[in-house]
Amino acid sequence: MNIKTIAKMSGVSVSTVSKIINNYPDISEETRTKVLRIMEEIGYRPSLNTKSTTFRKSKMVGVVFAGKLNVDFTHPFFVDVINAFKKQIGLLGYDLLFFSNEKFLDGGEDYLARCRHFQVDGCIIIAGDEVESSVYDLDQSEIPCVGVDIKLSEKNSAFIMSDNEKISSKVVEHFYLNGYRDIGFLGIDRYSEVTSTREKAFINSLQNFGLAYRKDWFVYSQDFREEDGYQAVKQLTDRTDQLPQAIFAVTDLLAFGAIRALKEKGYRVPQDVAVIGCDDIDACRYTDPPLTTVKQDKQKIGRLAALMLFDLMNKQMDVKRIMVEPELVIRQSCGGSGIWSSANPITQSS
Repeated sequence: MNIKTIAKMSGVSVSTVSKIINNYPDISEETRTKVLRIMEEIGYRPSLNTKSTTFRKSKMVGVVFAGKLNVDFTHPFFVDVINAFKKQIGLLGYDLLFFSNEKFLDGGEDYLARCRHFQVDGCIIIAGDEVESSVYDLDQSEIPCVGVDIKLSEKNSAFIMSDNEKISSKVVEHFYLNGYRDIGFLGIDRYSEVTSTREKAFINSLQNFGLAYRKDWFVYSQDFREEDGYQAVKQLTDRTDQLPQAIFAVTDLLAFGAIRALKEKGYRVPQDVAVIGCDDIDACRYTDPPLTTVKQDKQKIGRLAALMLFDLMNKQMDVKRIMVEPELVIRQSCGGSGIWSSANPITQSS
């Protein structure tokens, strides 16, 4: 049995059958239904080298760690997300297929072709920085996709991320409630949609509370590692003795580096400079002092991503985006009682 036989039985051309198998859109619904019904009746299945995933379920989900920088199995945020995703999607009966991007960063990457080749039923895309253009080919394809920290917008796609604007607004609110008025920022010196959103929301929140935006207190690291945060804040302490009362670092790893640089210069945390990070990775509990941070619910993000993808693959989903509420986790690196109330007493840090 081959597509010539299918074409003859259906009364259409071989090219029309091929287009239906490969899920091309320029076929009438009536013709598509007729050909699919005949293929189902005679038990025809496309061969493994076809692009289509329409007729056989592989029960396989592709995993793409997108971006030229910042995403791998050592990243403490993304590894927790993918572990939660793996457990939930496994309970739903799917296995994972991880796609490497190391050989495709020169502009020749093609995730879509590889997803079609392996006939994955869907794909989760976990995004870092400088995302490859091939990722957006996946977004525009017939393959259901869910993005984590990347906004996918096409009809077979959805995305999930923490509410990054609320992350920054909660940080500024906590600083304000606890008497901090001179506030700095530690970001990264290349474009990242997530960190850019946090920075813009941070500046807006400063303005909403009537606090000064001091550009000289905004410092940027080369990457997201602890060492990068250390180098960025070390440069700040080297060039000025007038430091902010508090610093918001866009990730916990950067916050760890900031604390090390401050302590090396003789500043006490939080008595001289308070520090808040973001992510709430496990190591936050064990730093000296333990790090106040904004928790991204990694378990919830991973589980929701799995459920969203399952619904997309089974055409049961209308929701296209989910923003997960962040939570401030108060420890010792930022002074104050941590009571979220307008009645919270304002105490100036020393």
